[in-house]
Amino acid sequence: MKIEYTFWQENDGKYLGYLNEYPDYWTQGETLEDLEEHIKDLYKEFSVHFIPSVKKVALLEI
Repeated sequence: MKIEYTFWQENDGKYLGYLNEYPDYWTQGETLEDLEEHIKDLYKEFSVHFIPSVKKVALLEI
């Protein structure tokens, strides 16, 4: 399984990113690999638990 995420490196060297499906919920890591682990944790949390007020992105076929 693959999930899409967006990331960037800050001036202090840390990586920030978010799952594209949940753009309001950022996480960070010391390295890109560390960030990816945090991204996976976010995905697990959002896919296993219903969390009120979490915005989601969806596609609608017309």
